[in-house]
Amino acid sequence: MDRQDSLDLFSEQGTYIKGRHLVTIFHNEQNAYTVLRIRVDETNDEYDDKEAVITGYFPRIHEHDTYVFFGDFKEHPRFGVQFHATHFRKDLPQSKQGIITYLSSDLFKGIGKKIAESIVDTLGEHAITRIMENPSLLDSIPKLAPDKAKALYETLMEHQGLEQVMVALNQYGFGPQLSMKIYQAYREQAIELIQDNPYKLVEDIEGIGFGRADELGRQLGLTGKHPERIKAACLYILETSSIQSGHVYMEAEALLKEIKSLLEENDPQEVEFNDISNEIVKLGEEGKIIVEERKVFLPSLYFSEKGLVSNIKRILSQTQYEDQFPQSEFLLALGNLEERIGVQYGASQKEAIQTALMSPMMILTGGPGTGKTTVIKGIVELYAELHGCSLDPKDYKKEEPFPFLLAAPTGRAAKRMTESTGLPAVTIHRLLRWNGADGFDHDEDRQLEGKILIVDETSMVDTWLAHQLFKALPDQIQVILVGDEDQLPSVGPGQVLKDLLDSGRIPVVQLVDIYRQAEGSSIIELAHQIKQGSLPSDLTAQQGDRSFFRCQAGQIAQVVEKVVVNAKKKGYSAKEIQVLAPMYRGPAGIDRLNLLMQEILNPNDGTRKELAFGDVKYRVGDKVLQLVNQPEANVFNGDMGEIVAVFYAKENTEKQDQIVVSFEGNEVTYTRQELSQITHAYCCSVHKAQGSEFPIVILPVVKSYYRMLRRNLLYTAITRSRQFLILCGEEEAFRLGIDRAEDTKRNTSLVEKLVEAFPEAGDKLQRRPEKGEMQESGDEKRKLTYMEELFRADPMIGMENLSPYDFLEESRN
Repeated sequence: MDRQDSLDLFSEQGTYIKGRHLVTIFHNEQNAYTVLRIRVDETNDEYDDKEAVITGYFPRIHEHDTYVFFGDFKEHPRFGVQFHATHFRKDLPQSKQGIITYLSSDLFKGIGKKIAESIVDTLGEHAITRIMENPSLLDSIPKLAPDKAKALYETLMEHQGLEQVMVALNQYGFGPQLSMKIYQAYREQAIELIQDNPYKLVEDIEGIGFGRADELGRQLGLTGKHPERIKAACLYILETSSIQSGHVYMEAEALLKEIKSLLEENDPQEVEFNDISNEIVKLGEEGKIIVEERKVFLPSLYFSEKGLVSNIKRILSQTQYEDQFPQSEFLLALGNLEERIGVQYGASQKEAIQTALMSPMMILTGGPGTGKTTVIKGIVELYAELHGCSLDPKDYKKEEPFPFLLAAPTGRAAKRMTESTGLPAVTIHRLLRWNGADGFDHDEDRQLEGKILIVDETSMVDTWLAHQLFKALPDQIQVILVGDEDQLPSVGPGQVLKDLLDSGRIPVVQLVDIYRQAEGSSIIELAHQIKQGSLPSDLTAQQGDRSFFRCQAGQIAQVVEKVVVNAKKKGYSAKEIQVLAPMYRGPAGIDRLNLLMQEILNPNDGTRKELAFGDVKYRVGDKVLQLVNQPEANVFNGDMGEIVAVFYAKENTEKQDQIVVSFEGNEVTYTRQELSQITHAYCCSVHKAQGSEFPIVILPVVKSYYRMLRRNLLYTAITRSRQFLILCGEEEAFRLGIDRAEDTKRNTSLVEKLVEAFPEAGDKLQRRPEKGEMQESGDEKRKLTYMEELFRADPMIGMENLSPYDFLEESRN
């Protein structure tokens, strides 16, 4: 084939550029995104440079080989013209001698020149294409051993198969990124597998939902009640139910209805319930779902609940802790501790410390201001004293494990534990040494070493993570779970803390007293009232530590701007000011408020380096939020950090833009392609702030948020504030939110499984206090309403000289 024929052939596929690979500038092993430079041989576009930068999704590109890339030239604002490739092919030799030279090269082990000549003599100048289409043709080649024939075919497919797959997938409507995901999952069998069952994509490929697979199914004639179509709809609905609604299972009747609705929504053919039931049975037989008493589970969630119960039972079976210390010894040690640290523990706090030290497992729960942090410190201090062990990790030899394990779901919550106890605390993922796709280093075969484990913010722990944690615990360990069940439930499926409490099978101490250190806090007063479903009559009145500014959605940005500007004037930093909002879009949404606050708290005066990424500009000094788990860098979803450096491509050897973010001293580098992993954090969702506290919290609530407003969301948001709470918006929106308790009950079977595992334990454990029940700090207990207890405190104690209105001075002018 001469050069003109080659040009005509390539042109049929659109704009192309052909050239020899010079250097790979960037290659992401996870998704195969690649930036490389080639020396240009030819193109059908008006491009006359000798070299070109190619971007796209490719596997390994071999040095000095020639490739043809198909796509479009685009102008990059910083790097100039680049060729964005949708697919590519290696340029194969067209002449007989060229093919012989290619097949006898080092690429094909064991294929010498004589065998290569024999292949071409037998199969002709189109030998390579014919072999890829029908590898059995190699059986006719003299002196070519079967193992060498197989290796030759596999090598050809490794280097040429992707091009065929990418072109075919493009014809099915898949872009280069999804095409690469499909290729990475199925390799050269991709097209065959998809044509056989396109619905398999729903199970195997992240980012492909039922609708996309169903569209492909229609192209291939798989419609109506086709078995694979029904199975895919079932798995898709179960997965969506767990991700979006937090369900661990679905009731069979509800699942049947949703499957039928989904199938008939995308195809007018009626599907009978009997047809759906038959395929659900088959999915169960294949092990892709678990059906138990008309409850349908995904296997990972079913076995997570089952495994969690099994491991809780293993830990609770320990009996050596009950009488290990006489009451007199405990009380003496507690008295010495109170004197040493200057704290007078109340009755429920003493009970919590003693229960924790005398039980294999305990749950400590309570709202804000009830002293959970103080109790945690008391537990570790008393444990060390009674067991005669040091609280300093440096006192332990290298091979001697530190007995105290402290963990939390987020880095910020772990940091708070460290600050309150003086002991090292880490995220649960780091404690278990998560390594991404390979799971956790610590599991049932390589368990943790320690004597006592305390987990804070347990309400954030989902079913899957709880299972991973408990199966990694040794038999001889004491476990204390700490949390507030009235906060938002975990983002992932399940409601572990609530279910453990409701089961009545685990010792529980609920802190209900409002202690002296919290007295005077109208924020805590407000939180407890919201928890009970009410708002104070003086919600909009100025308090010593909170305020309310009436405004509508269109005025939120203006109010937030004034508050933040004045807080900045008073010396508060971006780390100390946090805006929380339920939604991302709109005039009062997270995206809009982040742009506004960046210009107030970190404007660019021309000296700050910044990097544009879409519509967002990241600059040195910005407060940012991690959106995905990145265990290899020890940074996880929800971690907040600060951009400490920006490097442009011309400034580093990698020749690419980079941002460096410090997460409490842990510096992580992001390339431009990785910037989707972070976002600005001046304003964030309430879910992302869970587990954290901030000196100043600004909470806008307007009716346009109504879809997201719930009592537990507002309660969680308000309890993030440590010193000052600035509420802004519509009073009616607050009332609407408070009136809406969590209206979506999560389907879990953890309570049932725990009761079944401990049939005789219910009456032996301490009763869980009912909501609304309070107790005195002395020995006597009695029922009080929250309002009686809360209004004992003077809300202005300690706040005489400062008010949230000080942050909005301009509003009074």
